[in-house]
Amino acid sequence: MSATSTPASGLVRSRATGALAPLLGAMLLGVVVLFGVGFSGISVAHNAAHDVRHANNFPCH
Repeated sequence: MSATSTPASGLVRSRATGALAPLLGAMLLGVVVLFGVGFSGISVAHNAAHDVRHANNFPCH
């Protein structure tokens, strides 16, 4: 009888790769929202994020 085993490192690598897609998606969404509101001409969107933009050194005037 011979037994085969699979290395545990394959499972860890698989989990890390699976967690990368949601992380990148969230980062992309954040960038789109930041620049979408930052360059928006709508005054409501401008006023809603005004203080946050200045706190992050994002010029708006």
